[in-house]
Amino acid sequence: MAIKLFVTDLDGTLLDPEHGLSEENKKAIQLATEQGITVTIATGRMYVSALPYAKQLGVDVPIITYNGALIKSVEGEILYESYLDAKTVVDLLDYCLEKDWYIQTYQEDKLYFKEYGEKSRGYEALAGLKGEVIGVEGLYTKTEKVPKMMVITGSSSESDRVVEELQQKFAGRLFAVKSVDEYVEIINVGVNKATAIEMLLKKLGMNKDEVMAIGDSNNDLPMLKAAGHSVAMGNANAAVKAVCDYVTTDCASSGVAKAIYDYVLKG
Repeated sequence: MAIKLFVTDLDGTLLDPEHGLSEENKKAIQLATEQGITVTIATGRMYVSALPYAKQLGVDVPIITYNGALIKSVEGEILYESYLDAKTVVDLLDYCLEKDWYIQTYQEDKLYFKEYGEKSRGYEALAGLKGEVIGVEGLYTKTEKVPKMMVITGSSSESDRVVEELQQKFAGRLFAVKSVDEYVEIINVGVNKATAIEMLLKKLGMNKDEVMAIGDSNNDLPMLKAAGHSVAMGNANAAVKAVCDYVTTDCASSGVAKAIYDYVLKG
């Protein structure tokens, strides 16, 4: 197989458990780039949160952020954007607040909280940025051009229940998916990393058989199924491993680098 595009998730995949980028992963990606392979990122993170990693890697093609809701180049050119309907944002806020679920929202690549606490503080640490506390009333002013909202739960099993409930309650209006154990990402219907990769392939003039994708979580499943070649991280969940062609080592052991050496590089 000849891989021309290598697409990697960030958290739990390219990044180590401390959210750092290992020298092994950087070197492997550099070598791949030198051999003419295009490398990019597909993440649930905000663009502003993913951008520093893209710059470290020297990525010069659009990166996929917000689980596919925004595809934007390092230089700032927007290839694609998709937003939740404003009425859906309001109804979702109503529902989550009534349930007493923690929910945060995003607008114009900024992060907003109802109040500041353990969950918001933990998210800031993971994303490497600061959000803004705007209260309940403030959340209702952020209903236009919202690429994603997020419910943060207390456990993986609770996240599964929230995903199921939101998918039933808002069928046809939004798409909910678990990323890391306690994060439920909420995006527009039809938005996912797979559709984003399809758009990127058109821009680059490639086909899916020339793509290898690597990931670890449920929000990676669409792109892993759609890519011509797929790799699961050693720390990936069972559902991810079940759909992938290969399994590499975990994110603490620079599994992305190993996958590049094993399946992508020539010679």
